[in-house]
Amino acid sequence: MTKRNFKTGVRAVSGLELTVFSDDEIRSIHEATLEVLQETGLRVEGDEALEIFHGGGAQVERSDEYGLVKIPPYVVEDCIRWAPSTVVYHGRDPDNDFVAEPKRAGLINGGGCVNVIDPVTKTRRKSTKKDCGNIARVCDALDEIAVFERACVASDVTPAAYPVHCLDVILQNTTKHVLLGADNARNLRAMIEVGAAALGGMEAFKKRPIFEATVTPTSPLSLLQDCTEVVVEAARQGTGLGVNTMALSGGTSAATLASTLVTTNAEVLGALVLAQLTARGTRCTFSTTSTIMDMATGIGAVGAPEIGLISSAMAKLAQYYRLPCWVAGGMSDSKIPDAQAAYETVLTAMPPALAGANMIYGAGGLDQLLTFDLAKLVMDVELIGMIMRVVRGIDVTDQTLALDIIHDVGPGGEFLTHDHTYANMRELSQGKLFDRSVRDVWLAAGGKDLTERAYEKARYLLENHTPKPLPKGAAEAMREVVEAYEAELDVKKR
Repeated sequence: MTKRNFKTGVRAVSGLELTVFSDDEIRSIHEATLEVLQETGLRVEGDEALEIFHGGGAQVERSDEYGLVKIPPYVVEDCIRWAPSTVVYHGRDPDNDFVAEPKRAGLINGGGCVNVIDPVTKTRRKSTKKDCGNIARVCDALDEIAVFERACVASDVTPAAYPVHCLDVILQNTTKHVLLGADNARNLRAMIEVGAAALGGMEAFKKRPIFEATVTPTSPLSLLQDCTEVVVEAARQGTGLGVNTMALSGGTSAATLASTLVTTNAEVLGALVLAQLTARGTRCTFSTTSTIMDMATGIGAVGAPEIGLISSAMAKLAQYYRLPCWVAGGMSDSKIPDAQAAYETVLTAMPPALAGANMIYGAGGLDQLLTFDLAKLVMDVELIGMIMRVVRGIDVTDQTLALDIIHDVGPGGEFLTHDHTYANMRELSQGKLFDRSVRDVWLAAGGKDLTERAYEKARYLLENHTPKPLPKGAAEAMREVVEAYEAELDVKKR
């Protein structure tokens, strides 16, 4: 057998990667963003936010209802440096903590849907608080889901309190970190009380915040009062902050993707600056679900190829700033989990995965993200697992080249029964929900298509998965917080 010593100075590529921009191009986008923030500025509502911007070195031109905030480049770049580059998204169970580091990827479900497809009747209906908990329970059972995004709204509770209700039922059904929006500062304080109750006290929550508040700037270039209130409160309370832009190229941003990136980036960085000026070191997640406006229908097309491009570009900007990110990918404009949904999921999830996005958001989302479907969720999980296998690439070492095994088996031999195959077979992908059997075996098992198998798996997980229970007395304490907040809202109505 030929003896081979160790190679030296070998350049290796660890996984596949999408090159979205040259260094010069990404710098051009950054410089254009700084120019917009300094020369055009942001429309900002809320006296406190305006005072914080002004105190931090921004120029503020006030009117009766808002202020025009113009931020010098040095302030923006200082604030970017103050934001942590590595973030731990704490789960209720520490075993489910997710660490976001550059190019470390994970999967999260789509969120904010107002409808669900019932997994039993397969008909669409308004989503409820119970649905929010059910989807959290299925995601808790799926190891591939790194962090849970509030999947749907609760149409059966007081609208002003629905984020608090959602967090209550989510924390009962998953031990993973939770992302969800707060409608205003008081809303967020009630959510923090719920989170603290789930962990047994505020001290435990401060050490391990188990949810992150998310906000959405209003395109173009506006931070409205509810948004700024939540940014300031989240920074002060230490929950961390996700800033998610939802621009529509051709509608609420210019009809070129490069320009959309500039205004989208300015909106995210504007909120980040406010957070850092409020409390230096606030954890900020650089996020986007920006896409194009379909000019034929006027809707935001979440299955369009451009959303994958925008998400990939924003992932690269996040890496440039050394910030954790979650970006859109894996949603569909289809109304049911059909072939269109599958094609659009691959088309929009693969590019940001190759670009190294920390979290790819959209699994389970249909109908312009108005509808959540558990069958699509479980299909997406398996599909994106395969995408991640592609991203991992091919490892080339002396061990993986396995020349000794090739020589041992020789011409005309077989590898199936070799010890090397047994040792390495788990590295090869396997179809779980996706069927790889021969037709006769498939027919003998009922000849069910992928969608039906997906609904069956979703129903099985709903019926059989039991999340790790809350600490003793936590559910009751959480309920008391929710009821007290409802009572407070009721008093305000009178």
